[in-house]
Amino acid sequence: MPQLEIWTEKYRPHRLDDVIGQRHVVERLRAWVKSDSLPNMLFAGPAGVGKTTVALCLAREIYGDNWRHNFQETNASDDRGINIVRGRIKDFARMKPLDATFKIVFLDESDALTPEAQQALRRTIEKFSDVCRFILSCNYSSRIIEPIQSRCAVFRFKGLAEEDVLSYLDRIVKGEKLHSDKEGLKAVYEISEGDLRKSTNILQAAAAVGKITREGVYETVSQAKPQDIKVMLDAALNGKFTDARKKLYELLIHQGLNGEDIIKEIHKQIFELDLPEKKRMELIEKTAEFEFRLNQGSTPEVQLEALLAQFCKT
Repeated sequence: MPQLEIWTEKYRPHRLDDVIGQRHVVERLRAWVKSDSLPNMLFAGPAGVGKTTVALCLAREIYGDNWRHNFQETNASDDRGINIVRGRIKDFARMKPLDATFKIVFLDESDALTPEAQQALRRTIEKFSDVCRFILSCNYSSRIIEPIQSRCAVFRFKGLAEEDVLSYLDRIVKGEKLHSDKEGLKAVYEISEGDLRKSTNILQAAAAVGKITREGVYETVSQAKPQDIKVMLDAALNGKFTDARKKLYELLIHQGLNGEDIIKEIHKQIFELDLPEKKRMELIEKTAEFEFRLNQGSTPEVQLEALLAQFCKT
């Protein structure tokens, strides 16, 4: 049964040894912890793969019980302008560390900072290099200006493998005494696509309705089931437009799915179809065109029907 406590925080690792995956990052950081030295760092990678968790674990291992006094976490998406650098970050960086040789500023979602703010941050990194280290995390390192990248050790975080995610979810299932089956947990992984934070939130939501099954997980997140999309595509590719349209309306009306979710699952299922490479490329091209139309505000029913019509012709 669900608990009031948020599971993403309850089961967040506290030590580097407990971090899920990212061995290539953890091994290098562990060596720096032993030597009590740390460079400025840039953590780059998709959401939910452990960037923030690694930064918090690093602070705990370096500072011990005083880690909160020497560690500041700031989310750049809250304030993207230059004032966040000149104010909160600079004020913290200039303060003397407590029982340590340096403090750590962790700037989450740093790729949201404006170019002006990044230029100010570069100067701050240089000015307080003797008493402060900076850890920047981002989804896209290309959005960080080159002068900052050159001053940081860059770590590329990878999407988590299925076995790592399932192992973590199984830990939560045992800890919360949940009832689940393997297909239910696998469905959580499929939907989250390696995002551990998303996986945990889906699991907690699905646990509220009882046993965690594949059907229950997809109903919880209101996402198109791969099998339903496959049935619809098979009908369209066999020239059965009426059957394909009937399945589409079942997804839109009876299951309450939105057009964007359906077209994303169509894109995934195209790669599972037993078709020549050239035909698959044509379907991807058509799917991309109709996804653009949906993003521009077109009517989902009309556009998805038109997409199925194109598949029938193919």
